[in-house]
Amino acid sequence: MKNRLKVLRAERDWTQAELAQRLSVSRQTINAIEKGKYDPSLTLAFKAARLFALPIEAIFSDEPE
Repeated sequence: MKNRLKVLRAERDWTQAELAQRLSVSRQTINAIEKGKYDPSLTLAFKAARLFALPIEAIFSDEPE
């Protein structure tokens, strides 16, 4: 799954640890999502969408990388 998490995080000058804390997950989870090695749960995707005030589709895409 493609995602824009790293770009959105960088735009806000947040570290992976800061984003992880805001989403109540580990830094390793953020790292894995950003690298495309882990697909977030629907709950986590909704949390990220609320945090960035964007629709889920603006952050995550099911198109192959």
